[in-house]
Amino acid sequence: MRRLSIIDLATGKQPIHNEDASVWTVFNGEIYNFRELREELEKAGHRFYTDHSDTEVIVHLYEEYGSDFPLKINGMFAIALWDARKQQLFLYRDRMGVKPLFYSIANGQLVFGSEIKAILSHDDCAKEINHAGIYHYVTFKNVPSPLTAFKDIYSLRPGEMLVWNAVACRHSLHKWWKLCFAENNTISAKDAADTILALLESATRLRMQSDVPFGAYLSGGVDSSSVVALMTRFADYPVKTFSLGYADELKNKEADLFYARKVSRHYGTEHYEYIMSSGELLEDIDDVITSFDQPFSGTISTFFLSKLIKKHVKVALSGDGADELFGSYLSHRVAQPMAYYRYLIEEGRLNALSSDDLEKLKPCDISFLADLYERSCGGDEVLWRYALYPTRDEEKKSLFTQDFLKQSGSVDSLSFLRKEYSILTAKDPLNRVLEMEIHTQFPDQVLAFVDFLSMAHSIEVRSPFLDYRLVEFAATIPGHLKINNGNVKDILKKAVKPLLPDGISQRPKEGFVLPIFDWMIDNFKDYSQSVLTPKRLSSLGILNPDSVNAIVMEYYSGNRSHASKIWNLMMLQLWGEKYFA
Repeated sequence: MRRLSIIDLATGKQPIHNEDASVWTVFNGEIYNFRELREELEKAGHRFYTDHSDTEVIVHLYEEYGSDFPLKINGMFAIALWDARKQQLFLYRDRMGVKPLFYSIANGQLVFGSEIKAILSHDDCAKEINHAGIYHYVTFKNVPSPLTAFKDIYSLRPGEMLVWNAVACRHSLHKWWKLCFAENNTISAKDAADTILALLESATRLRMQSDVPFGAYLSGGVDSSSVVALMTRFADYPVKTFSLGYADELKNKEADLFYARKVSRHYGTEHYEYIMSSGELLEDIDDVITSFDQPFSGTISTFFLSKLIKKHVKVALSGDGADELFGSYLSHRVAQPMAYYRYLIEEGRLNALSSDDLEKLKPCDISFLADLYERSCGGDEVLWRYALYPTRDEEKKSLFTQDFLKQSGSVDSLSFLRKEYSILTAKDPLNRVLEMEIHTQFPDQVLAFVDFLSMAHSIEVRSPFLDYRLVEFAATIPGHLKINNGNVKDILKKAVKPLLPDGISQRPKEGFVLPIFDWMIDNFKDYSQSVLTPKRLSSLGILNPDSVNAIVMEYYSGNRSHASKIWNLMMLQLWGEKYFA
């Protein structure tokens, strides 16, 4: 156990045990309600030996409540708990998958860790490519759990537990928590907004418990600004805030610093900014890949801002999760309009649209919906979502080498997506895509980059929006309150409007992402072409050099739609060279 000490620095060292040392635990993360749990357990007769460690409540919760004890916890965690009497080891991953947890069964042993590199260091764990995982990566921009990029290494999924019987050398997997959507169509916008604000306030207060200095990410958007606003209510001194800017003059990114400074002035925060260049990304790209251990072409901004944060604090609150709960991304914006567009066609009303019809199609352009409708065989919800991914199965038949495809077997990404859609509980179109992404893209891509790239600099990130109470309540809010007449996160904006300076809730969504596609046109041209040369591609045998070269040539000849694909393929090639060259 390598500990980032946040709570009980002096006596909270791990592993930690119960009174008679029959139950032991190591744990990564934070238990935010540990004080209430400790008081409850002490009243029940449990004795504690640390001063105020949040870790110690784990062993006593297990004694008191059995293997379902995580249901009592409000926090983010990857937990390993050993019961010596039963000769059983329990692994738990938190509800939303904030903290990662990987495992492998090797020569009759269970090998586990918070990072794949820890498992690869074990003598019995071979380093081999998982062809199915890499195949899916090119579509999803990350390897979807429970798969990883390595053969026989798996990811525990959010809300999942693994039980290892050390006598029989067997394991079993169980869900200890699952988010179910049950839309309350009678709730008013005011009641929903009031509840959101109350839960967000409570969640923020809980996450400000720390024995070390803490601060907050601040992009100047609704999510991070709301968290900062609430933090200022509970802090006894100015909150430290941190923003990322760019040396290049990029019009689409200048607003971030403008609005972040506006929020900072409004709340009197101690504000810091990190200004990076495109060259810094190329200098650090190897360290970024090392942080993930897997190919990854999602957002990596956290890595660079964390360089600044580590100089000032060890804990930073963020606005992560708000987009996924209340609707913001393209797939979210499309959901309700596409369902309504399909209804209009079925009713034969597409040629006589009323003003009310046009409102319900916002924020999508009719020509965009028409094109997506045709590409998805009549607006099928799985197919239109699949059409938004950068690379689909039919394209991968020529993109990968024939040898790679042969070793991948019959795997296909569309079937993977259909399986995820088949188990959804949500009823309305927006909540269905939100639920699907909360189980897949969110833990495997969004939360992955937040955790790996901040922990690479020994920074712990806490997001109040991921408090399970707020998550479960958001799952009851109907989609039309989340995106209303094309206005994304409408109910959240209504909830936090009293907290924010004028203009913040109305600013267009920009996103905490690096301007990689802006840089790729000129700054990265030579680099990207050097990474994707036929010689380098052939050395790994994963990608077909002719197909990749055609994409690169088209992009630099003017087809800018290939930017995402090129970045995706670059990161795959660089990862492959690092681990398998």
